[in-house]
Amino acid sequence: MPLTRTDDIVGPAYAARRGVGAFNVLQIEHAEAVVAGAERAGRPVVLQISENTVRYHGALAPVGLASLAVARAASVPVAVHLDHAESVELVEEAIELGFCSVMFDASKLPYEQNLALTREVTDRCHRADVWAEAELGEVGGKDGAHAPGVRTDPDEARAFVRATGVDALAVAVGSSHAMLTRDAELDLPLITRLREEARVPLVLHGSSGVSDGGLAKAVAAGMTKVNVSTHLNKLFTRAVRDHLAADPAVVDPRRYLGPARAVVATETARLLGLLGGGEA
Repeated sequence: MPLTRTDDIVGPAYAARRGVGAFNVLQIEHAEAVVAGAERAGRPVVLQISENTVRYHGALAPVGLASLAVARAASVPVAVHLDHAESVELVEEAIELGFCSVMFDASKLPYEQNLALTREVTDRCHRADVWAEAELGEVGGKDGAHAPGVRTDPDEARAFVRATGVDALAVAVGSSHAMLTRDAELDLPLITRLREEARVPLVLHGSSGVSDGGLAKAVAAGMTKVNVSTHLNKLFTRAVRDHLAADPAVVDPRRYLGPARAVVATETARLLGLLGGGEA
């Protein structure tokens, strides 16, 4: 199946009030696992590569081109997305490589600067037929600067979307990045109001800190794109540790990365079913 535009995955889900899973790729095993899980579930999926992962690999092209290749070989619709890009140059590179969408994050800037820069980046994306996501409000967790109680203002969200032309909006509704426990309490009435005011798909960052029940309620309240990274990384790492503990003499990475990849595929399929309204 050919690489799929992000809007062709997120748009129908938004209209039907279903959730879409967007899972972060740190290395090729993650991309393979997520796509295998999506194929098992028979559901579309979004592969995401963050700017932090780009720094880890030293460049976007190696991990980006590998993810694009995995997506193109899939039997279900798969989009490849640049996540949390703070660099305009990185956005340009993703567009040139053939990414389906980008999330440009200028949320650390004052509101007016965030708006102006996001509008420029969105215009560039749309000229290349690339879907654009932005962030308004402080999701937090990435640099320890999360301020408890910060939330996205619905009136500000409406004005921001109209001024920038973004296709989706990441909002702060109670989750935080890199949580190791799944006990975040989301503001469900705020999600509903944000959907009514923004009138574009809402994106939940920090979803690893939200329980299964919380994720289902968030989608029912109006969330569409649900980003997951840390939760899958925990399972991946636990599988590696278990294999190495059971076989301390192993030296071939494929022997322990393979089982870890399989665990992530299973959980991906389960989460996609949950987000899409099926059985968890």
